[in-house]
Amino acid sequence: MADDILKDLFESYTGQQLAEKSELSTSGSNRRYFRLKGGNISVVGVLGTNFEENRAFIALSKHFKEKHLHVPTVLAVSEDGMSYIQEDLGEKILYDQLAQGRESGTYSSYECNLLCRTIEQLPKIQFRGAEGLDWSVCYPQPAFDGRMVDFDLNYFKYCFLKATGLEFNEVQLQEDFERFKADLLKDDDNTFMYRDFQARNVMLRDGEPYFIDYQGGRRGPIYYDVASFIWQARSRYPEELRQEMIRTYLRALRGFTQVDEAHFHERLRLFVLFRTLQVLGAYGFRGYFEKKPHFIASVPYALGNLRRLLRTPFKDYPYLNALLAKLASMPQFNETAQDKRLEVHIYSFAYKKGIPADNTGNGGGYVFDCRSVNNPGKYEHYRQFNGNDPEVIRFLEDDGEVLTFLDSVYKLVDAHVKRFIERKFTHLQVCFGCTGGQHRSVYCAEHLAKHLSGKFDVKITVTHRELDIEKIL
Repeated sequence: MADDILKDLFESYTGQQLAEKSELSTSGSNRRYFRLKGGNISVVGVLGTNFEENRAFIALSKHFKEKHLHVPTVLAVSEDGMSYIQEDLGEKILYDQLAQGRESGTYSSYECNLLCRTIEQLPKIQFRGAEGLDWSVCYPQPAFDGRMVDFDLNYFKYCFLKATGLEFNEVQLQEDFERFKADLLKDDDNTFMYRDFQARNVMLRDGEPYFIDYQGGRRGPIYYDVASFIWQARSRYPEELRQEMIRTYLRALRGFTQVDEAHFHERLRLFVLFRTLQVLGAYGFRGYFEKKPHFIASVPYALGNLRRLLRTPFKDYPYLNALLAKLASMPQFNETAQDKRLEVHIYSFAYKKGIPADNTGNGGGYVFDCRSVNNPGKYEHYRQFNGNDPEVIRFLEDDGEVLTFLDSVYKLVDAHVKRFIERKFTHLQVCFGCTGGQHRSVYCAEHLAKHLSGKFDVKITVTHRELDIEKIL
């Protein structure tokens, strides 16, 4: 059994018995991740489905660690290479830390600082990561090339453009695609292209960015990753913040190579266009063909990026430029689509201050009483902490009561969410109450939010009423 392999790897490496295993949520990957704990040791176990992909991650991780880059250490690998355990970087993901800015379009100084500190590390990965790297370990191919460009441009053409019903001359479009491809491939630098450099693949440990999911990386141009990170469609970065991130990147880049800023911006603009077309292809496939409404709702954000790009025409690709201008002006893309997914609002609260009101008017949902779970708040040491802090988490999980409690909660809420989605309801409220609204209820609210976000395509808002904290997942 694959699960037994992770247990064996953990116990063999740590010398401790495996006491707890919990599956972690993923965003589209076929790999399965587990947090494994025993004694005072926590690691992440991975069950892969592709040997070459695993081999790429393991080899790249070893090389990057030797170059002192912020990546997880791979601790042990199964004999067949299909499973491994790696350093546990914690639970803070950059994407989650940016939720408020992403939803409002206004980023706080804290969020801006996180973004700039992250992109400041990118040249280290691109240049130091490439030093002495055996490119043959990269999966599925060692370099960014014409085939990759063709795949992504065709993805846009067949999965998005044709699905819109916009008529076009395929021969003329292909002629511009060929010119575009030739321009994209002009650089042949010996640099590492992460390929999936985005906020979901950045962990924060002790306030520092650490990087994961680079197994698809290969030799390629530096502009691709800059475009991927700064022009992520749904992030809604203000232009001033985008420019600040570019300035931060360029300052760091000068530590590795000479920089001609005019040339850099000219090349970057091409890759922003390429990434925008690639993203529209992905949204088209997931939305129009797989019928996932979240991706349809994301299309106008990507079209917004495209409209801004087209303010300066791409004169070298006249047919493509004219076609994209028509696409960007189509009425169905002129306004941000309404996100009609189910919204689950999760509260933590103190009973002595009353149960949170249901402001939606539905009057439905759940109120769970966490006071049957062992209370860390009765001990002086824990009163300074809340249910997000490691000290409280360890206290609650050590005897397993809270885990058993949440297993029952998950079964009830999962059934409710599934039925509400089927019936196209828009709101569900779930509340967790305890004595002070600080420890047990906060822990339970956070874990239900993570559980639902990993299992369903729903909007989630978490409010810790007594801590005066609200966030959107």
